[in-house]
Amino acid sequence: MTRLSWISGGGALTQKRQCTLAGVARATVYAQRKPALVIEIDVLLKRLIDEEYTRHPFYGSRKMVVYLGRCGHRVNRKRAQRLMRSMGLAAIAPGPNTSWAHPQHKVYPYLLRGVAVVRPNQVWSTDITYIRLERGFAYLVAIMDWYSRRVLSWRISNSMEAAFCVDCLEDALRVYGKPEVFNSDQGVQFTSGAFTGVLKREEISISMDGRGRAYDNIFVERLWRSVKYENVYLNGYATMGELLLGLSKYFVEYNGDRPHQALGNKTPDEVYQSASGGGAMIVDKYGAKQGLPVALRSSGTAFRKDSIEKTLGIEFKNRGSADQLHQN
Repeated sequence: MTRLSWISGGGALTQKRQCTLAGVARATVYAQRKPALVIEIDVLLKRLIDEEYTRHPFYGSRKMVVYLGRCGHRVNRKRAQRLMRSMGLAAIAPGPNTSWAHPQHKVYPYLLRGVAVVRPNQVWSTDITYIRLERGFAYLVAIMDWYSRRVLSWRISNSMEAAFCVDCLEDALRVYGKPEVFNSDQGVQFTSGAFTGVLKREEISISMDGRGRAYDNIFVERLWRSVKYENVYLNGYATMGELLLGLSKYFVEYNGDRPHQALGNKTPDEVYQSASGGGAMIVDKYGAKQGLPVALRSSGTAFRKDSIEKTLGIEFKNRGSADQLHQN
C-alpha cells in the first residue's frame, strides 16, 4: 500500500514507468482511479431503463437501446444487456434465455394453470424488483397472498443474494401460517436449496413460472407497477434508510387503506381477514381442448365461483379445494 502511494499522475515519469520502478501492477493503480463519470452515467441509464421497463415490461435490450437513443443516449446492445442484467430485468415475452436458473438447482413445474384460488393462504407468490435510489439501487422482494392481494412480507437489499429472500419467507410463515402452494420464478434465489428447503420443511407445494409465460405471476408484477408509480418515482429516495421508511408506510396503506377495484373496492386486509370478496385464476388459454375456458383471467378481477361453476360444470363446496377443477 505504501508503494502504491508513490504513483502520481503528474511529473516527468509516465505512470507506466513509475509502476515499473515501484514494482506495482498498473491494473492495481488504474482500478483505484476509475472516473466517477462512468458510474454517474450508468445510474442515469438505469433510471431510464427502470422507468421504461415499468411502462413496457416486454421490452428487451434491443428496444431499450432504441429508447435510450431517443432520450439522447447512444448505447450499444451489450451495454443495455449488462445494465438490465445488473438490475435483474428481462423482457416478459417468449424468447430464448429470458430466465436463468442455477444449473445445479432443481426447477419445479407450474401448478396453477387453470386452478381457481378461492380462499386466503391457498396460494402465495414472490418476486424481486429493482428499486432506483439517488446514487445507486436496491432490490425489493415481496410475498403476496393471491386471494386477497395482501402483501404478507417484504425485504430490501443491496444485493440479489438468496438470504434476504429466505428471511422474507420465514417472516411470512411465522406471522401468517403457511400456504398450500408457493409460486415463484426460476431465479437462482428461489431455486436455491436455502429457499426451497424452507418450503419443503413446511411441506408446501412448490410451483415455478414456465419459460416464456408472461402471466404466470401477473399479480406480483402488477404490484411492482403500483409500488413504483405510486411511491418510488414520486419520492425519489436517496438512501436505503429513506427507502425502508417510505416503503414501510406505503405497504401499510396498500394493505389497509387503498381500495382495490379487483376486490370490489375493498382493501386486501378486509378480504384476507373475512375470506370473502377475493380470488384469482390463471386460465390456460391453450387448454381449451381439455374443456378449460379460453379467457385469460389474469387481470386481477375478483374470482367468482358462479361463473366458473357454469363454465366448467362443477360445484364448489364451502372452502373446498381448487383441485376440484381437475376432477372431470
